Amino acid sequence: MPSFSDAPNLYARVAGLSYLFIIFLGLVGYLFIREPLFVYGDAALTASNILQAETSWRLSITGDVLMHALDIPVMVILYLLLKQVSKPLALLSVAFNLVQTAVLVANKLLLLAPLIIMNSAYSLSAFTTEQIHAQVMVLASLHDYGFGLGLIFFGFACLGYGTLIFRSGYFPKFLGVLLMVAGVSYLTNSLILLIAPALSAVVFPILVLSFIAELTLALWLIFKGVHKEKWHMAATRGNQSIL
Repeated sequence: MPSFSDAPNLYARVAGLSYLFIIFLGLVGYLFIREPLFVYGDAALTASNILQAETSWRLSITGDVLMHALDIPVMVILYLLLKQVSKPLALLSVAFNLVQTAVLVANKLLLLAPLIIMNSAYSLSAFTTEQIHAQVMVLASLHDYGFGLGLIFFGFACLGYGTLIFRSGYFPKFLGVLLMVAGVSYLTNSLILLIAPALSAVVFPILVLSFIAELTLALWLIFKGVHKEKWHMAATRGNQSIL
């Protein structure tokens, strides 16, 4: 492959396609596989649904792990595209993004735990059926909180990326504004979940703004990328400042 400086938009398209797959895998795993299995207020039926759809449940977890693996090339390419604006802020944004990914990967253990509990001979002998079902619901709630914790760090990452894009000159400013709005949306949703969980259902729809922003970024990277001449000018200024 050509070097990054020779073909920034080729790498931008790789990041955009990776981001599109991240969005797709996240939506499929959560909205179309796991969420329909939950019957809130009925732990027994929820546990039964998960057991009956065990293969789909495991595939959704695998998809989530792949989603987080794709985070890595997106982070690296965004850093290389944006470091010309402010290297410290680009590094800080990637650091927040890395923490988010690490938290969400570890959080996947809470999705595996219900299968282990319900299929373990030890659990079946040590706990009543009702206790096992209750544990499944508790683990699901913990996963929701873990997801919210991870998105706090991603909210800060979006604010950083949005600021860099807004200031870059080789991306449109509206794209930076959208990402900053996404960052505020993630932070608002997650902080409400932690501080006032009774209001989380009311606030959750705000994440539609984050979806719009991230989908727009992914599509822009694929079909438009950076303004190549302006990006090269910024890269040259950055190299001269280092020298």
